[in-house]
Amino acid sequence: MEASGIVKDLGSGAAQMRALRGVDLLLKGGELTLLMGPSGSGKTTLLSILGCMLTPTEGTVRVRGDSIAGKAPEALAKLRRENIGFVFQSYHLFPTLTAADNVRLSLDVRGETGKSAKERSRAALARVGLSDKMKNYPRQLSGGEQQRVAIARAVVNGPSVILADEPTAALDSENGKAIMGILAEIAKDPGRGVLVVTHDPRLVPFADRIVHIEDGHIVREESGGAARTLKDILGTA
Repeated sequence: MEASGIVKDLGSGAAQMRALRGVDLLLKGGELTLLMGPSGSGKTTLLSILGCMLTPTEGTVRVRGDSIAGKAPEALAKLRRENIGFVFQSYHLFPTLTAADNVRLSLDVRGETGKSAKERSRAALARVGLSDKMKNYPRQLSGGEQQRVAIARAVVNGPSVILADEPTAALDSENGKAIMGILAEIAKDPGRGVLVVTHDPRLVPFADRIVHIEDGHIVREESGGAARTLKDILGTA
């Protein structure tokens, strides 16, 4: 995914403000990138544009080389379904569906049902360590487990980009560390880039790259010091 010269104006008239001021950002496969900045810096607005939920006032976004410019809402929705997985601070799970059914929803919207969808749902949950929780409802899961279901739902389609908005903000330190470990493992896939929006410096050790945004500008980038195995990241035996 590549964003070039992204400008975004919000509001109108005297209340109009410029949230983004010419942002360039490239997300590479095989990397976990942190987008860090204070509240009001424009990071969530940028994430919404990268996720094809907002259109930029100026500039272009390309997903696997395909520009979003001029695309109708239906075409943007198709682009999201096929290429982008989302992980949010609030897990957005359906309370009346099991973990497996929540994950399978991502396949349902693409028209994939039946045995193959069930198998892919099970495989995605196994990948995040929830093989024994597939039939549990969200109320029967901890916050960390619910976020793992949300991650499984994000990756089950095999998207080329994962966009995560403050994915650890609602979790304690231990669960937050586990979630970031899972995202770091997912980011090892050379065909997938992971972008995590956060203001929490404790996530820096998990990153391959850190991008800092302030007042709608990218002010600097730096290399991270990510350990590249879950064992190293979590310090487990």
